[in-house]
Amino acid sequence: MLLVLVAGACALIGVYRLLLGPSHSDRLVGMDLLFAIAIVFCLLAAWVSGRSLYLDVAIGLALAGFVATLSWARLIQRAAKTTHDPETP
Repeated sequence: MLLVLVAGACALIGVYRLLLGPSHSDRLVGMDLLFAIAIVFCLLAAWVSGRSLYLDVAIGLALAGFVATLSWARLIQRAAKTTHDPETP
C-alpha cells in the first residue's frame, strides 16, 4: 500500500512537471517519470496477480517510453538549432 501511495505522489509530480514545466526538457523529464511509474505499476500488477501478461505490457511501455524520449529530444534539438542559428535560411 505504501508503494502505491509513493508511486501516486510521484505521478502527481510527473504530471505537474509535464504540464507546467518551464522548459521542454522539464516536460521530457516529466514524461519519462510517468512512463517509469506506469512500468512500476505493471510490474506490481504482475507480482500481485501472478500473471506474466503484465510483464509484456511493461516491456512495451519501456520501449514506447524510450522511443518517445528520443523523438522528443530530437525535436528539442532541432528547435534549438533553428532558433539560435543565424545562418538558417
